[in-house]
Amino acid sequence: MPIQRYKCTVQYDGTNYVGYQIQKNGNSVQAEIQKALKKMFKGHTIPIQGSGRTDSGVHACGQVIHFDCPVDIEPVHLQRALNSILPADILILEAEQVSQDFHSRFGAKGKKYVYRVDLNRFPDPFKRLYTLHHPYQINLENLQEALAKVVGEHDFTSFCSTKTTKENKVRTVYEASCRIDKEKNELVFTFVGNGFLYNMVRIFVGTGLQIADGMRPVEEMDRLLKVKDRNEAGPTASGQGLYLMEVYYDDQFKEKY
Repeated sequence: MPIQRYKCTVQYDGTNYVGYQIQKNGNSVQAEIQKALKKMFKGHTIPIQGSGRTDSGVHACGQVIHFDCPVDIEPVHLQRALNSILPADILILEAEQVSQDFHSRFGAKGKKYVYRVDLNRFPDPFKRLYTLHHPYQINLENLQEALAKVVGEHDFTSFCSTKTTKENKVRTVYEASCRIDKEKNELVFTFVGNGFLYNMVRIFVGTGLQIADGMRPVEEMDRLLKVKDRNEAGPTASGQGLYLMEVYYDDQFKEKY
């Protein structure tokens, strides 16, 4: 029987991975962490559970995982040992002991995502793996007005990949905003919700950029929420601009919104 359950907050650069979750078509963040744990515990396999999957190229500043250890070890020592084994693009930011009823996925109350868009005329070689390059003049006011329409509880079928296995597509979005980071010349999207469907944030961004470019009217968001058809919404923005920033495990975050 496991002695102790641990919760870890993980940062990773998703560039070299097919995503967080183990897959047959390439290396994953989950596989690397499990490999490190196996090395730590002399060949003993320790499966980990994540708060959710991130896709190929997507990054995380606050992914949360949990696992059960065969021995009781101080969190600081666990953190130090894992970080000494893991590749340089994965970091255990924090480790703590939790009760057996903690579950990184089923206990999550909400998540925060950020999406970065490089607005420079030419793609910055140092940003190409961490932003979407979009060198077009945008209407920020229209974009902000359109994003405000998705705040609240809605059926987000139009903003969900058809590959999803989820039948219930109703979610609550507490924040959908964007701003210009003048220093970096980036458009920064922020989304906070009680849960997000497969590719939901990236489709928000793809559709929002079309509105910002004048290709769609602001009212398009209202129509898309009503038609519930993925084919009607904009493209899925590429993964490299997306960051899982934080996972919430209580309802206090709602007080901010």
